[in-house]
Amino acid sequence: MHEIRCPRCGEVFQVDESGYTAIVKQVRDSEFEKDLAVRLAEIEKGSKAELELVKEKSRSELARMLAEKEKALAELKIRLDNAGTEKELAVKTALAEKDAELIKLSGELSNAKTGAQLREKDLKESYEQKLKDKDEQIGYYKDLKARLSVKMVGESLEQHCETEFNRLRATGFQRAEFDKDNDASGGSKGDYIFRDFTEDGTEYISIMFEMKNEAEGSTTRHRNEDFFKKLDKDRREKNCEYAVLVSLLEPDSELYNTGIVDVSYRYPKMYVIRPQFFIPMITLLRNAAQGSAEYRRELALARAQNVDVANFESEMERFKEAFGRNYRIASEKFQKAIEEIDKSIDHLQKIKDALTGAENNLRLANNKAEDLSIKKLTRNNPTMRAKFEQLKDNE
Repeated sequence: MHEIRCPRCGEVFQVDESGYTAIVKQVRDSEFEKDLAVRLAEIEKGSKAELELVKEKSRSELARMLAEKEKALAELKIRLDNAGTEKELAVKTALAEKDAELIKLSGELSNAKTGAQLREKDLKESYEQKLKDKDEQIGYYKDLKARLSVKMVGESLEQHCETEFNRLRATGFQRAEFDKDNDASGGSKGDYIFRDFTEDGTEYISIMFEMKNEAEGSTTRHRNEDFFKKLDKDRREKNCEYAVLVSLLEPDSELYNTGIVDVSYRYPKMYVIRPQFFIPMITLLRNAAQGSAEYRRELALARAQNVDVANFESEMERFKEAFGRNYRIASEKFQKAIEEIDKSIDHLQKIKDALTGAENNLRLANNKAEDLSIKKLTRNNPTMRAKFEQLKDNE
């Protein structure tokens, strides 16, 4: 049995086991329901507060995120605006540089075109002037021949050469002679003889000149080679070393129009030239002969003393042959240079090479002349060596 006291009146009740269990169960159910209600209320109240707190945090976080987003968007907008400005500036700068480069290239191209045009103009004018000069020269000689008789044509060419020589006589040919050949004792005579001398009066070069021309309307057409034999005969009879035919014959001949033509394959030491090469021909032969002038003087002295000069003559002839060979080479290159000049101004480099070759051969000829000595000339001639030693002892 169990005792139960009433909480209100204090009375004690006796209940059996089953009743006690039922009462306890009722009390427990009632307390549990009450406690459960309280707990549910507390939980509900706590949940609402927590929910409100979560909502508040969420609202704060959302506001913070929105603020950060707006700030990021603002920064991004500023960056985009700046990037656009920089890009625009870079584009403008690149375009400005490109325009400046195009202007510079355009200027350089314009200058190059102008320079090329000027060079082309200069070359054209120079070439046209050469053609004009040549046409005037041809016209002059054609007009000259048309106006003169056969006799006057020849005399005019002789007068032309004499005038050209006299213009330079005082400055370039102080000791030289250039006179008419008036000696016909051998049956014929040339036109002019040129001789030049050293300071002591020793002759070191001589040239027999023949001038030939004919009137335009002449029925008899002569050739240059028609006069070679007579010119060679006159050269030998007048003791001249060289023979030169100054000719206006065969005006259309490419051979004779090149300038100085060496015809020594027909007759020794003979040349054919146009009138414009009269002075250059004299200068070329004279300068080449100056190197042997001293040896000619010594040879003349030996001859005056009746010295045996057999080997002297032999050595001198060998020297002359060597010199003539080098001179022919130089003459050929000189002809080539003249031909290139007449063809085109574009061949100036070839002309330079040809003239350089001529200069080298003249240098070789001059070296041969300088290398010729009394010692070499008397090497194989005991008679000459003895004579010179005797002369030296007598001094």
